[in-house]
Amino acid sequence: MKALPTPRSVAIRKSWSNLDWASVFAAIIYPALGVIGLIAAAIIGWSFSGVTLEWWYIPLAFLSGAVTLVMCNVGIGVLHRVWQHKAGELHWPAQLLTTFNCVVAMQGRLRDWVNYHSQHHSLSDRPGDPHNPAEGKLWAWLGWLLWRDPNDLKRPLAMWLRDTRGVVIFDRHYSLISVAVHLVLPALIYALVWALGGSLILTLILHASAVVARGVQFHATILGVNVFGHLKTPAWADYLLALLTGGEAFHDHHHAEPSSALHLPRRGVFNRIFDYNGTALLIFEKLRWARDLRIAPQFAAQPRLTLG
Repeated sequence: MKALPTPRSVAIRKSWSNLDWASVFAAIIYPALGVIGLIAAAIIGWSFSGVTLEWWYIPLAFLSGAVTLVMCNVGIGVLHRVWQHKAGELHWPAQLLTTFNCVVAMQGRLRDWVNYHSQHHSLSDRPGDPHNPAEGKLWAWLGWLLWRDPNDLKRPLAMWLRDTRGVVIFDRHYSLISVAVHLVLPALIYALVWALGGSLILTLILHASAVVARGVQFHATILGVNVFGHLKTPAWADYLLALLTGGEAFHDHHHAEPSSALHLPRRGVFNRIFDYNGTALLIFEKLRWARDLRIAPQFAAQPRLTLG
């Protein structure tokens, strides 16, 4: 009988010198900067008479956060279902949109994302699973991200993705694209608003709200899939996490039907709302941005009854 690997939480050295600082930034520092931005906007607005805070900034802030959260989820959901589990094929518009959303979501190189998730499926909830919740919920939530095995980051791109141009280009230029999206683009927007005489305080609120929402989505996905997705949870918690993850938190069926493009049945308005990552794939299919979507039998549309 083949021996199981050493648990990752034991095998990987954990020290300050071994921290993965890119993950520390994505998981902790960047969301904290969003919170600081919102606090700073409130202090400035209340402290300076020349700065006005309008009541309608609040719904705009929630809208900014909601749009960001959905963008991040659609990126991760399409990555997970199509590029990871081969639930279909994407044409270039969907590839471009997915990679951009994954940059917004700060998911790192797709090569590493796919390799980690492949290890998870091959050794799910057993020693060797990168984020086995049996080794501790804190480890499955953050530990595996903050402390990495250097050998994991040396693994090549999965064979089935080497001809996917969008993935190859994204990984080759990931750092440059990330700097452009998270630093250069916001700076240009602030400069444009200032040049046009717009409200910089509103711009700060919208930007900070988007950053905070990305942090909420980031942690909801890790907790909803890696931790609670492998535990028994009440239905209301599953549906709440589904809203925050685009349906990825519906995890009870996933290891049995990993290549399904949908995580809830095709029909039903609520199914399409709570599994909006799957809904995005159905829209891509309608737009001819995706093809050959695979859907688990229990989620496929039921045939209509006919008379006579």
